[in-house]
Amino acid sequence: MAYILILEDDRLFNETLQDYLEDKGHRLAFALDPYTALDLSYEHNFDCYLFDVNLPYESGFELLSKLRYSGDTTPTIFITSREEKSSLVSGFEAGADDYIKKPIDLEELHLRINALLKRTVRNSKIKIESYTFDTHSKILYQDNTIIDLTPKALLLLYILIEAKGEVVSFETIESRLWATSEESSSGSIRVYITQIKKYFPYRIKNIRGVGYAFAL
Repeated sequence: MAYILILEDDRLFNETLQDYLEDKGHRLAFALDPYTALDLSYEHNFDCYLFDVNLPYESGFELLSKLRYSGDTTPTIFITSREEKSSLVSGFEAGADDYIKKPIDLEELHLRINALLKRTVRNSKIKIESYTFDTHSKILYQDNTIIDLTPKALLLLYILIEAKGEVVSFETIESRLWATSEESSSGSIRVYITQIKKYFPYRIKNIRGVGYAFAL
């Protein structure tokens, strides 16, 4: 399950996308204009953006350029009716990860979303010692029992696993654990690390003054 922000100014098409993706098990937020989408991106941490290109006030390209400039790396798919190659180039230059043209096949769109979400962590279920971590639902299991970890601790575990043993800086952790409108806390990060260490006491390395690494 992913948390997806849909930005599409055609209300009927926006609702169609919401209905379809909700049926597929995703959480949805939606906007009809880029200003609302920008506000939502500050208030929430999304797993994927689904942006139309031709919008009121400014284009989806312009919005994504702003988000990328601010350090937002959320995977993004553009939906557009534009045919020219220059538009395709503009989309990728703005920081898009994928591009699909209208009229779209909803099943194809869902496949593209899933492929995009799997790109950084290939396996949806990762076996670590006696535990299994589902990177899609962000749930940790031991056998068939769900381990009681807070949502942010689970997200932090995902971020560390995604780095494949590389050090993840404190700045990166803060930017991904908290939306721009939220106040981050280094003390909270230590609490989440302590929660994770309860289950993986020898895998987390604290690189003093830099960040954390998770040994796979």
